[in-house]
Amino acid sequence: MNMVTPQIKADKLAEKIGLTTDLYLKREDLHPMGSHKGRSLPLMIDKYAGEGIKNFVISSSGNAALAAAKHIKKLGLNLTIFVGEKIDQEKLASLLSFRTERGISVVQVKNPKQQALQMDKAGQAKNLRQSTDDQALFGYHELAKELSEIKNLQAIFVPTSSGTTAQGLYDGFQIIGLNPQIHIVQTTACHPIVDVISLSSRLERSEMEGSLGFTRDDSGGVAMTSIASAIVDKVAQRKNKVAQVIKNSRGQGWIATDAEIIEAIKLIQSTEQIDASPNSALSLVGLLQSLKSGYKFTGPVICLLTGK
Repeated sequence: MNMVTPQIKADKLAEKIGLTTDLYLKREDLHPMGSHKGRSLPLMIDKYAGEGIKNFVISSSGNAALAAAKHIKKLGLNLTIFVGEKIDQEKLASLLSFRTERGISVVQVKNPKQQALQMDKAGQAKNLRQSTDDQALFGYHELAKELSEIKNLQAIFVPTSSGTTAQGLYDGFQIIGLNPQIHIVQTTACHPIVDVISLSSRLERSEMEGSLGFTRDDSGGVAMTSIASAIVDKVAQRKNKVAQVIKNSRGQGWIATDAEIIEAIKLIQSTEQIDASPNSALSLVGLLQSLKSGYKFTGPVICLLTGK
């Protein structure tokens, strides 16, 4: 299966937002597995299946479970999918279509993460948990290689839940000797990693007045929900590592309001005729906030469109 996704040069969008360098949209929403999660889940499953494991479990807001289900179906293994009560209904419908497959079950519960952990602890199934399993990082090394084909790449904006993608990208770039800025974008409903970056930035600003740093749109405040429904990891086990990654790459963390996400969706559609999901549009919100905050980009910039 060809896992390489298009890297679309978005000249009209760049001009519209006042970006004076090249802008690319990385179309992970066109990945054969449905999203960027298809980078890591198949590799994780293949590794553990090679060790003789046949039963797997996953808790997911949708994209990771869809990628896992597609690969499990191909291999003929067993998978239990736990999803929450507030899962996006379109994603739920897609997952439920797998219930006709032998060995794949979908269960909607109040506490999906805990249910998956219990199955793993009881030895009933291997938990496919990207947020704590470093095996998940390796899939994003390939993504870094693809992005590195863009010469003089300066910055990447990554919609972020657990931070696995950002950490995996950073590791992948380090392997090939590159260090572009990595910017993560979270939502007003879920932003634990940006909070860590915020604390670090505030400490630095106390010593160096006027430095660029963390930005939160004051008009957004803190929301209970977000239309970017894939950003759900409020614990973020990787948050300290990812915060260090952002610092090492000279990137930053950004928080998107629903109003900003909606505007970003409209901008992408009107300029590039691409229907970006709210989750994908987070990357453009981060870029817009960085420009507003004074970031100057002289090399190409990438917005990662992660999927629905």
